[in-house]
Amino acid sequence: MWYFLNVIFNILNKKIYNYFPYPYFVSVIHLLVGVLYCLVSWSVGLPKRAPIDANLLKVLIPVALCHALGHVTSNVSFAAVAVSFTHTIKALEPFFNAAASQFILGQQIPLTLWLSLMPVVIGVSMASLTELSFNWLGFISAMISNISFTYRSIYSKKAMTAMDSTNLYAYISIIALFVCIPPAIIIEGPQLLKYGFSDAIAKVGMTKFISDLFWVGMFYHLYNQLATNTLERVAPLTHAVGNVLKRVFVIGFSIIVFGNKISTQTGIGTAIAIAGVAMYSVIKARIEEEKRQLKAK
Repeated sequence: MWYFLNVIFNILNKKIYNYFPYPYFVSVIHLLVGVLYCLVSWSVGLPKRAPIDANLLKVLIPVALCHALGHVTSNVSFAAVAVSFTHTIKALEPFFNAAASQFILGQQIPLTLWLSLMPVVIGVSMASLTELSFNWLGFISAMISNISFTYRSIYSKKAMTAMDSTNLYAYISIIALFVCIPPAIIIEGPQLLKYGFSDAIAKVGMTKFISDLFWVGMFYHLYNQLATNTLERVAPLTHAVGNVLKRVFVIGFSIIVFGNKISTQTGIGTAIAIAGVAMYSVIKARIEEEKRQLKAK
């Protein structure tokens, strides 16, 4: 279900951008639909809303800020280039995680982990050099997204509480929504009012336009929520391999659905990058397992 919802989200998201290229507004819709879903769920007690206080709010705000920035820049990249290319660039996320862990958190990263990241860097470089849909906006936005989600993971460690993941993600979504609204209004508001909405409605009709925005928001929230809930219940190695396979699924299906033409070098680079992510994930999961066993002793 995690893979299925993620693939459907990416395909529908890109289809919307093909006739409505306003990633800041669409990012707000993603979060808005998710927040409404959470509010309805809380109202019926599924799940029961966890209480929040000022101290927890202070901890969650940095997480939500990073989530908002990473989410918006991902969408800017999705709107600017092929979905497959954005996901190839986002395969660099483990590199940024490793760098942040060593140079910001002061954690020693083993040489084997750094070596496993070399294919990722080489593969992404190969894919970027010959990517037919390449443009700097898409590339830089995907890189900013990588950095934002890296800091999100760092701040998330500080936000670990007794609160369950469903409630935690709901609160983060609510805060991120308020963060994303002002830039959407400032950057895209005038264009949307002048011709953005009318152009989209003229192309696909009011009913399809509204239903597309609603469903892309639902798929965005559900795949994130399901991933969070699922990954709580599996071993680190399963998590690592599953995350890599998810990216392969998304890249593969996006190429098939949109018929994106990619060069041989781009295909080889993408494969090398994904293989590197797989190596890194497996090695990191084993290191974490060894640490956990040592603590248990």
